[in-house]
Formats: sequence, structure tokens, C-alpha cells
Amino acid sequence: MKSFERIIGHKNIVFHFEEAVRSGKISHAYLLSGEKGSGKKTVATAFAKALLCEHHDGCGECQSCLQIESENHPDLIYVKHEKYDIRVDDIREQVNGTIFTKPYSSPYKIYIIDDAERMNQGASNALLKTLEEPPEYAIILLLANNKDKIMDTIQSRCVSMALGTIAKKEMMDYLLKYTDASKDRIEFCVDFSLGNLGKAKHYLVNEKFFDMMNESLRIVQYLNDMEIYEVISYLKSLNQYREEIYDFLDILTAWYRDVLMLKTTGSVNHLIFKDKYTELNKQEIYVSFEGITHILDEISKTRVRLDANVNFDVALELLLLTIKENGKVW
Repeated sequence: MKSFERIIGHKNIVFHFEEAVRSGKISHAYLLSGEKGSGKKTVATAFAKALLCEHHDGCGECQSCLQIESENHPDLIYVKHEKYDIRVDDIREQVNGTIFTKPYSSPYKIYIIDDAERMNQGASNALLKTLEEPPEYAIILLLANNKDKIMDTIQSRCVSMALGTIAKKEMMDYLLKYTDASKDRIEFCVDFSLGNLGKAKHYLVNEKFFDMMNESLRIVQYLNDMEIYEVISYLKSLNQYREEIYDFLDILTAWYRDVLMLKTTGSVNHLIFKDKYTELNKQEIYVSFEGITHILDEISKTRVRLDANVNFDVALELLLLTIKENGKVW
């Protein structure tokens, strides 16, 4: 089907949706899970386009497809939320309050709820009531980075599918075809994204990411020799990257993954930062397996703290001090 042609990877999920469209055997609720950038919204929108298309294949040319591409289709609703949490009023007003109004121009009325794991208890309970007895024309697509945070009773009413990683060759071929970036930069972004096309595309067009990466790698090599006041000074400089702080955490994860890889195998073949082999080799000599484990664990904890809206400076200070304390065997 045409709406799925630009999707790479996720073949089993695409096949499932194509067969559902052809057969007309559509579930009232789907749960697509996978890390940020894995393609959940792209796949969900392609499915919606195929269902609402006048030619039933997501042709991209009919009025329905054009409305979807401009995010202006009356029967495709993207549920939005202003706060971090999705609250009960968001579900009541945008889903429960409109779902029993029949579709305007299509056989289906489709709701896409991104960040579905952010639904609080009230929102989850409100959605559950609708999922228990949805109108026959309604389809609800829940997209979640972490489906384990979604109520079991909601999950049990959904067809659940997980989006995994995409093969390097598929990503390389796609980005070489659809971007003007150099092959070397594409290959680095693909390696760095670890099979996540959304992340690779984000890195590829974001010069600020490369500026931050160069600065971060320069600092991390010397962090264990820095005085506390120097660490605090660097922490203040990270404020300029507040919007990209998860990219910063990805950079640290990739660096210490490479240190661990080098320490374990001694091989350069699977390194992300191949051009930093000399620097990685120096750090590998001084950092213990236990130290690397502590650092990687702290990076993961920092993600959780930031997701929970813990104070930015406190979360990053704890991380940098953990790296400093565990970054060298004395």
C-alpha cells in the first residue's frame, strides 16, 4: 500500500496493518510501543491514511490523503496535551466528548494518542471506559515509549505491537536517497542511533548536536581530573543545551558504551566513536568495569529524574559527580 512505502523496517507490523485494511478486520484499539524516534507516529499515520483514503491504499492524491498530510482531516484526531501529563480533561474533551459523534466524511473516526504512558490515573480511567464500549467506527491508536507504564486493563483491550530497531543497510540506503548529507556523516548518525531512524534523522540535520558532542567529549575525557568548581562551571554551561539534554545523555551513553566495548573486546570494529580510538583507549585503561557500570546506571537514572521534572541542575550535578568519582581507578 502506498501509505506504507516510505516506511523502512517494521515489516511484520506493516504487514499486519496492510492485511487489516484489505480484510476490513480492524481492531478498536492498538498499542504501538518503542523508544522515541522508532517510528510509532509514522506507522500509525500511515495506517490511518490507508483506512481513510478514498482508494483504500493511502494514495497520497485524494482529498482525504491531502487532508491527512496537512493534519487537517476531520476524522483523524491527534490528542494533544499542554502539561507533561495527559490529564483527565484532555481525554474527556478530545476523546470521550467527541467519539460518539459519527465520522464526517469517512467510514472510521481515528484517534492517535502519542506519549500514552503519560496518562495519569484519571485520564487512564476515562479512556478505559471508552475502550470498554467504543462505537463501531472508532479506532484508537496509543503510542508509548514505555508500555509498562500503561494500565494493564488498557493494554488488555489493545492489539499490542512493539517497534524494534532497523538494520544499518536499510537506514543507510534510505538516508542516502532522501538527504544530501555526506556518506560519512550518515554512517556516523546511523551507528550512533543504534537502529533508530528518527534519532538518526534528528542528529543528521542538527548542527547544535555536533557542537554539543565535540564539547561533551572534550570534557568527559578530563572530568575525573577536574576540580569541583570546574565541574560546577561546566554544569552551568549545560543550561544552553536544556532542549537537547537527552541528546547529551545519548552522547555520554555512547562514549561509555565504547569504553566498555573496548575494554571487553579490544576491537575498534564495533565502536561508535572510531575516530576517538586513542582517547577511548586511554580512558579504558583507567576505568574499571564497576566504574563503567555505575556511570551507565547513573545516566539511566538521570533520564528518569528529568522525566519526573527533578531540578535540572541537581540531576546533572549528580551525574557529573558520579562520572568524576567512578571515572578513574585510584
